[in-house]
Amino acid sequence: MDVLLTTEQEAFRDRLRALVDAHILPRSAEIDESTEVPWDILRLLAEQSVQGIVIPEEYGGIGPGVEALPISLAREQLMRGSCNVDSLFAMQGLGSYPVILGGNEELKRSVLPPIAAATKLAAYAVTEPAAGSDVAAIETRAERRGDGYVLNGRKVFTSNAGVAATYVVLAKTDPSQGIKGISALLVDGDSPGFRTIEQFDLIAPHITGAIEMRDCYVPASRLLGKEGDGFRLAMQTFDVYRASVGAAAVGLAQGAMEEALAYAHHRKQFGQALADFQITQFKIADMATEIDAARMLVYRAAKLKDLGAARVTKEASMAKLFATEMAGRVTDQALQIHGGQGLRKGVRIERLYRQARAMRIYEGTSEIQRLIIGRTVITESERGQR
Repeated sequence: MDVLLTTEQEAFRDRLRALVDAHILPRSAEIDESTEVPWDILRLLAEQSVQGIVIPEEYGGIGPGVEALPISLAREQLMRGSCNVDSLFAMQGLGSYPVILGGNEELKRSVLPPIAAATKLAAYAVTEPAAGSDVAAIETRAERRGDGYVLNGRKVFTSNAGVAATYVVLAKTDPSQGIKGISALLVDGDSPGFRTIEQFDLIAPHITGAIEMRDCYVPASRLLGKEGDGFRLAMQTFDVYRASVGAAAVGLAQGAMEEALAYAHHRKQFGQALADFQITQFKIADMATEIDAARMLVYRAAKLKDLGAARVTKEASMAKLFATEMAGRVTDQALQIHGGQGLRKGVRIERLYRQARAMRIYEGTSEIQRLIIGRTVITESERGQR
């Protein structure tokens, strides 16, 4: 894969891999079976110039802008070490990128530096009880009142619910306009009328829950972009971060294969190591090939975005679809190599198996990715494109 990376990107990847091996992997069970925020790890990521890559340097981050490939490299390595550390890193990006795109200068300078320093957490609130994949069906309202907006509604499956300082919230400012009537506002977690009403207990522990807004007043200065820009900002954010979900899936699958390899070398059956059996070698061959194929799709989508492509929706969806489906297959085969040992609570492959499942759902289900890819390919064929 080095053919797609610059010398600096290779060095960043290798440095982060070493950091994960030294500080995150040894604590992965502790961190990933808990919904507590590992603040010391987040501070370490900030000190080691990792967390700051999601924020431009003029607002306390690193580099002139936000680049998709470094973010994907980071998520691949972080997820290899810990699902929850990766999630916290990613949410800092998802919860800040709409502010970078649409926030006014004063808002950027007050909100973004603490996110880059990992002293405050960000969140991104879109999904509702009756609106998941169908974003146009959201019911949260933002009504103009005086010098601001009054929000009423409920969001569910909001990562960092209850611990985030700021939330990017999608709400309808003009319900008659459908998707074009959706706007994005930045809401403080301690705003009157804003509260976390439930923390969800998921198949693999993760900080997520439901938030509610009742007559929650938000100043107009916290509108991101213009009224009606919410869906556009969401799609632009996904263009950067959807491929990185694929990168996280690659990292998780890589971790699963490493566990399978270690076990296959150690475990003996019928007088020889599992690694010596051809059936095991076939499983490892399929794992390694699929991981590399997914990695290539992820790097391509991210690199195209960084090279200035106007839209990489199809490429990002391909990366997200293939990589997350691949992670499910790889963790399943890695657990199969472990046999009964892989079913025991506390064994890492059992944890990875549970963690892999959610990736085919969040930030666009596999079904939605197929719709995006299929429609885009058909449209391109009608235009005579390849």
